Amino acid sequence: MRGQKVNLVEDCQVLMVPSGVPVLLPQGTQVVITQALGDSCSIVSGGQLFRIDGDQIKALGDAFVPKKPDIPEGADVEVQAWAWLKTVYDPEIPVNVVDLGLIYHVMVEEAEQGTQVHIMMTLTSPTCGMGPVLQEDVTRKMYEIDGVKSVQLEWVFDPPWNQSMMSEAAQLELGLL
Repeated sequence: MRGQKVNLVEDCQVLMVPSGVPVLLPQGTQVVITQALGDSCSIVSGGQLFRIDGDQIKALGDAFVPKKPDIPEGADVEVQAWAWLKTVYDPEIPVNVVDLGLIYHVMVEEAEQGTQVHIMMTLTSPTCGMGPVLQEDVTRKMYEIDGVKSVQLEWVFDPPWNQSMMSEAAQLELGLL
C-alpha cells in the first residue's frame, strides 16, 4: 500500500502536515499513499504531505481499510486504552504515539457518571502543528471504549521528549539502532 498511487473517488478534506491547515482536494486528484496505519493515512499530492482520517478515508476508495486494535476479551479499560493509543500515528513518522514515547501516563477512574480516562502526553516538539490533530485522535479513540464518559488529555513538556523515550521497536523502524 505504501507508495500506491490513487485517484480520489470524491472530494476529500485533508490536513496539511506539519501545519495542520485544512485543505480540500478535489475528486480525481492523484495522491500517493506514504503511510497507512491505524485509521489514518498520510498522502502526498503536488509535493505536499497531507493526512486523511475519519470519514474522509472513503475518498481513497478500496485502497485503504482502517484497522481496529486487537483487544483481548474482558480486558480492563486501561488495557483497552493502551491498545487504542497504539493506533494513533504521527503523520510524518510511521510509528504510533506509544512507541514514540509520547504517552507518559494513562489513568482510569471509575466514577458515578461513568469511566474517566486521563492521559498525560507530550509532543516531539512543543510547537508541533499536528498537536491538536493528535489530541483529537487520542480523545476520539478513548470514546471507542465502552463506558468511557470523560477524557482529559493533559500536555506535559517536562521532561521534554527525546529519542531515548522511543521503544526499541520504534528505534529499529526508524533506523536509529
